[in-house]
Order: sequence, then structure tokens, then C-alpha cells
Amino acid sequence: MSLKYKVDIEAGNAFVDRLKLKAPSIGGFSGMMKVPSGYEEPVLVSGADGVGTKINIAKINREFTTIGIDLVAMCVNDVITCGAKPLYFLDYISTGKISPIIDEIMEGILKGCEIAGMDLLGGETAEHPRPAPPPTYDDDLDLAGFCTGIVEKNEIIDGSLIKKGDKIIGLPSSGVHSNGYSLIHELIWRQKIKYRDMPELLTPTTIYAKQVEELLDEIPIVGMAHITGGGLEENISRVTPNAQIDWSSWERPDVFNKIQQAGEIEEQEMRRVFNCGIGYVLIVPPEVEYGMQIGEVG
Repeated sequence: MSLKYKVDIEAGNAFVDRLKLKAPSIGGFSGMMKVPSGYEEPVLVSGADGVGTKINIAKINREFTTIGIDLVAMCVNDVITCGAKPLYFLDYISTGKISPIIDEIMEGILKGCEIAGMDLLGGETAEHPRPAPPPTYDDDLDLAGFCTGIVEKNEIIDGSLIKKGDKIIGLPSSGVHSNGYSLIHELIWRQKIKYRDMPELLTPTTIYAKQVEELLDEIPIVGMAHITGGGLEENISRVTPNAQIDWSSWERPDVFNKIQQAGEIEEQEMRRVFNCGIGYVLIVPPEVEYGMQIGEVG
């Protein structure tokens, strides 16, 4: 008996054709972009990330329309911490079978790129079939993203100008964002929480690119941090080791209280795993009046 190639080439080609209608630049062997004018010493800034086990929550609920926004957010929020403006995005999707789920994910990626103000320049969708058992639509589904931005060399924000007494300003998160989901998945598996009672678990990660770009023109910023795995203290320490957080300075969104109560999670573990309501941090001189101060540099 002759073997039949298991990858569905026709389904893959049809998917690319549909995507070209919304992102005409994709489909070639590579993507290209002209370096924007107006820079004297342009520096390119790149980052790569994924959505981790949040994809498992999407599988449980059969809801994939927002996970693409998360993918873009996790990459672009890292890149902008040095003052860079996002230019373009590349994606990688691995799946057991090409299906309408991939179209849903791509809708989110395109939406995320639109919010961030950058182009989707290309990507790869890889079908990884298994001989037995036959793959389902979400078997082996995983995502990765790659973002590139640009910044003037003498305008790079690297934390070197941070001083004692500088304010730490917190920008609110939309919820859990895309970190801490291994713990959440464990709670769901142990039936401590149920997704139908907490649909906010799939609220997409906030994309801060446009807000930060505007603020860079309005106020002096000497440091920035994207609050991901490790929480506030660990991520701010990547910019300055002397952050003093006032944990009573903002109201924690209820989703974190639900998770903490359901899992009987100690407070220090909550702070180490989750963003606890603050998704992005600015460090500014003490005379700057903006937003919500959540601490200072000691």
C-alpha cells in the first residue's frame, strides 16, 4: 500500500490565499521593509515571545479570536521598553491540522498589529500531523511571534539615567495578560475554578505601544518595564535593582482575588507570578506629574 502525504497542502494554500486578502505583503520567501526616514543613527530592536499555557485555556473554551492579540502584545511590549517604535511582526503557528482555528488566530494577530501600529510582514504556519491517533484541530497547537522596532541611538532608554527618588508609574493591565497560566491551568484541572465562571481569563493582553509612543513626546522617561512572568519586582529589577513598590497604592482587579482565594495562594507567590493589575511600568524623574505612582527608586 502506498503512503499518502499527510500534510494537507490544499488547505495550507487556501489559508495563505485568504490571508493575502488582509495582509498583501505575505506569501513570498521573505518580507521586506524600507528603514523609515528621519533617523540619523537608527538602531533596530527585536524581540520574540509566545503565549505560553494561555493557549490551553483557549483550547478548553474553543475560543481563539483573542490569543493572536496576546501574541503580538507579548512581543511588542518588550520591544518598546527601550523607546523603540514597532515596525513589523512575524508569526509562527504550529498545528496538528490546518483548520478555521488558524484563521481565528490570524484575525487576532492582524488586530494586534493594527493596535500596535505595525505591519504583519510574514510568518510560517506549520502542520505537524501524527500517524495515530489522527490529529484534531488543536493538537500540538503553539504560537510564537517576532517583533522588530526602531529607535534613534541617542534616544535609547536603558535605565542608565535612573536616580534615587525617581517615581515608578504603573499602567493598568487588562487582567492576567499572558503569564501565570500554568498555575491557572492547574486550578482548572483540580476543579478549583471553572472557565465559565471566569471568562475574563481570555481577556487579551494590553498593547502599550501607542500610549508609550505618545508619552515619550510628553514626559521624560528614564526606564520602562513590561510586567510579565516574575511580577513587578522581578521585571522592574531588570531596569533598576532598587525599586520600592507600594502595594497598597492601587486596587487589585477582582480576577486576581478569585484566583488567590480558589488556590489558597500566598500573597508573595501572587506577586511573583502575576502582574496583579499593573501591566507596564514607567520610571520618571520626581518632578513629573503623570498617572498612578506605585513606588519609587530607593
